[in-house]
Amino acid sequence: MSFHVPGRAGRILPLTAIVFTLGATAALPETARATDGYFLNGAGAKAKGAGGVEIAMPQDALAISVNPAAATVVGHRLDIGMELFVPDRGARISGNGAGLDGTYSGNGANPFVLPEAGYVRPLSDSVAVGITINGNGGMNTHYKANPFANFGASGPAGVNLRQIMISPVVAVKLAEGHSLGVSPVLVLQSFKLHGAQPFAGFSQDPAQVSNNGTDWTTGVGVRIGYLGSIGKNVRVGAFYQSKVWSGRFKNYGGLFAQNGSFDIPASWGVGASVSPTADLTLGADYKRIEYSGVQAVGNTLAALFEGVPFGADNGPGFGWRDVDVWKVGAVYKATSALTLRAGYGRSDNPVPRSQTLLNILAPGVVRGHYTLGATVNLSQDAEVTGYVMRAPRQTVRGSGSIPASFGGGEADVHLAETAVGLSFGLSL
Repeated sequence: MSFHVPGRAGRILPLTAIVFTLGATAALPETARATDGYFLNGAGAKAKGAGGVEIAMPQDALAISVNPAAATVVGHRLDIGMELFVPDRGARISGNGAGLDGTYSGNGANPFVLPEAGYVRPLSDSVAVGITINGNGGMNTHYKANPFANFGASGPAGVNLRQIMISPVVAVKLAEGHSLGVSPVLVLQSFKLHGAQPFAGFSQDPAQVSNNGTDWTTGVGVRIGYLGSIGKNVRVGAFYQSKVWSGRFKNYGGLFAQNGSFDIPASWGVGASVSPTADLTLGADYKRIEYSGVQAVGNTLAALFEGVPFGADNGPGFGWRDVDVWKVGAVYKATSALTLRAGYGRSDNPVPRSQTLLNILAPGVVRGHYTLGATVNLSQDAEVTGYVMRAPRQTVRGSGSIPASFGGGEADVHLAETAVGLSFGLSL
């Protein structure tokens, strides 16, 4: 399927490339994405090179997956990218009377290849449409040496959570320099847990806790955005994404609260950018992610010792708290053919020190990430963008993390991340 682009003789828009990218994303056997908890630090190669800043600093078609209003300003374009992502995750258990003590590596699966794609098309001077296909986030661990073996677990341990978002967008310019956008958010997500058999003894449905293969579910939510200009050199923006209401993971109905429910948390944010010169743009974003609004993620392990089993309404979860995320980034046009980027992002740690035991399986604890990026223009209409990201190792040291009934002691978890990415952009 393709569309002829009016006014560009011979130019055919390859929408089949986006469809292919979606299929490739869904077919990947394992993915792991995390920086802002388990959310991505940005969407699109240009934003990722500038610290993830894009609420009010849109640079390519993927920006509409964060702020739908950006569709009115990025022009008619297609962007397709790929990231090589390498997380370093693990745990250390000490002082445990049940024999769990040891240092454990969760890096049995590495690296990961993560595709994304976005397309935007203006329909008139005031209306634009688009679509993006990318990952919201995810988490993967694979412990060849099972940290729970002395509890009776067998085989390796780990989780694999994947969340793929498909976001059609409509944006309208309400007045000169002021736009609103709206996007239904369609989600395909999968989950797999293995090597956690001992937790079945604390579940309302022991058969649906661990080692049940990969389960899939779908969900829907909505995202709205605003983008405005103040004078010629300043932009402001904001977005709100509702909770994504998802179907239940039936194969893990004895693990997640509410019989396997695993919604995606609501989030919102504001941003600003300023261009002090024609060649330099500086931007900053603030985002809030409401992890505590999803029982499977936000409920603490304490529920178990209050008599509520895994899988029940208000049952135990991973104990994640809401996080604030700050990002700053710079874009500098060095020459007519070369644009340089740099940025930094800082997120709260969602995992309390008392909740590290279960989070051995999902240690989304990195806080800061540094980025560099560049775009090279291949022609008037084509460009290649690359970036690198490094999130230094962050360790959360347990405090009261292993209950006395599980042998006591402490579980420390850590995570570091490295990513490199490349995208191809085409102005149509």
